[in-house]
Amino acid sequence: MPEVLFVCVHNAGRSQMAAGLVKLRSGGGILVRSAGSDPAETINARVVEAMAEVGVDLSDEFPKPVTDEAVRAADVVITMGCGDACPVYPGKRYEDWQLDDPAGKDIDEVRRIRDAIDAKVRRLVDELRAQA
Repeated sequence: MPEVLFVCVHNAGRSQMAAGLVKLRSGGGILVRSAGSDPAETINARVVEAMAEVGVDLSDEFPKPVTDEAVRAADVVITMGCGDACPVYPGKRYEDWQLDDPAGKDIDEVRRIRDAIDAKVRRLVDELRAQA
């Protein structure tokens, strides 16, 4: 089963949304983790609200630090604005998704970011399924 790791700075918005959407879109057929280079205390409440609208419950999730183990285990590492703070290992597949940070944004902006992530997630899930 393929494994994907999403990494952003605080693991409170983008990476959490992406992980939740991969679980939803893959029907559990892809292992997924999310982490942050500098984890926040809690997940952004507007992110939790926007994800609930599409059937993804993030209410029990929490920000986690990125670990070498998580990076090594992943087949694909997708970064979202963590720059040089994200660990890089030779031979790993990396993608950097340029997405706005939902921190401090109103619910309409968070929905827009969620939908942009969802479009990328759908392509990724289709690609990983085709390779399996």
